[in-house]
Amino acid sequence: EIDAMKTMSFDPFRFLVLPRMIALMIAMPLMIFFADIVGIFGGMFIAEVQMNLSYAEFIQRLQKVLETKHFWVGIVKAPFFAFLIAAVGCFRGFQVSYDTESIGRFTTISVVNAIFLVIACDAIFSVLLTELGI
Repeated sequence: EIDAMKTMSFDPFRFLVLPRMIALMIAMPLMIFFADIVGIFGGMFIAEVQMNLSYAEFIQRLQKVLETKHFWVGIVKAPFFAFLIAAVGCFRGFQVSYDTESIGRFTTISVVNAIFLVIACDAIFSVLLTELGI
């Protein structure tokens, strides 16, 4: 596919990499938002079932304990993580050769690289946000 695109004078980066990066940078904050909401509702349900804590009391305590800035920090970090994941995936995808074994090998390498970079980037964010007092 990539060789065919180059033969037809199409830029593989423009048609393969860029759309994936943009899509993931849009989708990741939405997925984080959805996961936050599901986590809150799941916690609310378990608190009611296990501890007989009413939904109203759960929300009241949640507002005291959880500051809105923590929610926004997760949303803001998401596009950076998405960029790293997409960049590594596309970079390793371009390294795949014609044999089927290389697909599995580079997929595994891509996942390991992306996990490492996300953890490293999150550590950098943690240091920066701690220094800023956020």
